[in-house]
Formats: sequence, structure tokens, C-alpha cells
Amino acid sequence: MTTFYLKAEEIFSETGIIHNSCLKIENGRIAAVGCQPAPDAEVIDLGDHRIVPGFVDLHIHGCSGCDVMDATHESLNTISTSIARTGVTGFLATTVTDTWERNLAALANVKHSIEQGVSGAELLGSYSEAIFFTKDFKGAHDGSYFLSPSTERLDEMLAAADGTLKSLALAPELEGAIEATRYLSQKGINVMVGHTGASYEQCQEAFEAGAIGGVHIFNQMLGLHHREPGTVGAVLHHQDIYAEMIADLVHVNPIVMELVYRLKGEKKIALVTDCMCAGGLQDGDYQLGQLKVTVQDGVARTASGALAGSTLTLDRAIANMVNEAGVAPLAAVHMASLTPATLLGMQESIGSIKAGKRANLAILDKQYQIQMTLVDGKKVYDYC
Repeated sequence: MTTFYLKAEEIFSETGIIHNSCLKIENGRIAAVGCQPAPDAEVIDLGDHRIVPGFVDLHIHGCSGCDVMDATHESLNTISTSIARTGVTGFLATTVTDTWERNLAALANVKHSIEQGVSGAELLGSYSEAIFFTKDFKGAHDGSYFLSPSTERLDEMLAAADGTLKSLALAPELEGAIEATRYLSQKGINVMVGHTGASYEQCQEAFEAGAIGGVHIFNQMLGLHHREPGTVGAVLHHQDIYAEMIADLVHVNPIVMELVYRLKGEKKIALVTDCMCAGGLQDGDYQLGQLKVTVQDGVARTASGALAGSTLTLDRAIANMVNEAGVAPLAAVHMASLTPATLLGMQESIGSIKAGKRANLAILDKQYQIQMTLVDGKKVYDYC
């Protein structure tokens, strides 16, 4: 049995910040929080750094030149090792609009890669943000590939994913969308409303059918109006509904980020990156699905000017929530860890620092720069 201690100035536990103390790691799990090391024990002294729970990215398309739609284990493994450098310990490989066949291949590849294993952040499953959208709110998706969510198509996706599809996004106003929401929810799939012009009432119907959240709030959904709450109003108004948020200061203004936090709180905001293949690379021309994308000053856009995902990382998203939206550090961290873990139903094993949970951890300096990442107590990234 492997036992060691991590000592740091701050430990972001599930219930509060503990100062100048230790975590006991035993056999890949957190054995004790806020303890002192046993005599002659192995102690890793992290100085004035912070120990925080490892981040969970629910919505990421790629990075480091790789894309989930490549449908190769090599690409998913590169994404896994790259995002481990940003404190991520688990992620959903997210598809984008493309041909039906390529979407099925990408879902099947996630299943195979989970079985094969990846070297960095854990591959938790797939997220289909792909094909059941409306052209008026397509954003950086190719509308020529959009389809209606029939039961037959959903069954094909479920068969390809073979138990690894965790979330699926759709527009509630599409023909068959409410029935699809009910069908998927009964099978344990998280349905998210997105790329949609759905009214408040249409969203309400989707939520009653089992939808649990909104895709990257404010972006490519019917906005909030004082006489028509729209999709945004529906997501904000319903307390039980999650809101994905891309906190890169481009997709959502910092003032609006703060307003969303006031309305939803840390337990219903899941910080996501929506990162595409240019993440971690220089400005230039890239591909997102079948669309050409140009990245300038770190912002990805299509030729029409639509935002095309991001190059954000979750450590930067947390820093932005703290520094620009005035959110308390522990709350900001939990929006990138415990909240997404809870959305996935995995909060009993990951997402926070608590005795008995897996030792999935990130070590930050005071500027929220990642120094080390651990999955099940094993280093998958070490800055030193």
C-alpha cells in the first residue's frame, strides 16, 4: 500500500480552506484531510501553494492540434496529457457537427480509448454537441449536417458509444426533441439545451421531460428580453438547471459572469472550456469539424465571424471568475470540479477534497498557475 502526505499553505477542502496542514494519500485515495504526518512518513512539501480538487471539463473538443473528431486513440491521449498540464483530471470528449458516420466513429473511439486508457486526465465519456440543432443558432457548426433526433438515430449513437455517452445537446424546438429528451433521460443521458431559439415555454417543456442544463450560456441561444425570457431566461430562472459557462472574458462579459453567479450560484454553474484543437498553440488557421477557423489573439472565429469554441483552459477560467467576477476562490474552484462531477453523478468519488474520495488533485500557485496534477494519487503532470 502506497502512503504519502501532501503539505501546503492552503487545502481547498469540500467544506472550506484549511491552512498549513496536510492531506494523507493512501492507495490512490484521500485518507485524511487537515492532518499531520505520521513519524517517518513520506511528505511532499508544496510550500505556499494550494491543493485543490482536480478539474473536470465537461465540454472540450480538442487542443494541441488534436480533435475528438479525429476519432483516434492518439488524439484523445494527446488531449488527455495536454489538459493535465492545466489541472484537469477528468473530461468528456465532445463531438462537433460533421457527417453522421464521423460522429458515430468519434463516439465509438471514445469507448475504445476508455478501454485502452489514456496517460493524463481521465477520459470519463463523450458529449454529443453535434447534430440536433437549429440553423438560426448554429454558431460554428455546419448546418448542412443537422438532423432531427429520431429514436432510430439515438439508438445508433447509443450503440456506437456503448455505455460511454454521458451528455447530449439539442434544440428543444426541433421535431421530436421533447420525445428524444424523455427517451435519453430515461437511459441516464444528460440532455442539455443549446444552439437553440427555444422560447421559455419550450425550454420548460424540455426540463419537464428531463433536460438538466444549458450549453455555454448566452452563446447561440435565444437571449434574455424583458418581454420574452427566451432560452437564457429559462436556464437562469430554473434553480435546478445547470448552466455551462465559458469564462474566457470573450464569450461572456465579466459583469454578466457575475450576474450569472448571483442567480445560479456555485452549485449550478459548470465552468467549461469549449476548447478546440488550437488550444495551447499559436494564432493561425485551424479546422473545427468541416469549418475553417482563424485564431487571432487567442480567439477562434469562423470566416463569418462566429465564435468557434475557445482556447481557454480551466485554470484560467477559475482565475477569471475570481479576478474579474469577484467570486470567492473556493467557489470558483468548485465550479470547475465539484459541480461538473455532480452533474455527471460522480460526486461521491471525484470533484472535491474529502476523505474517501479519489486523490484527483491539482496544485496551484497564488496566481492560479498549475504546478502539479495527480490522478488517483499519481503524478500525471509536474511543472518541476
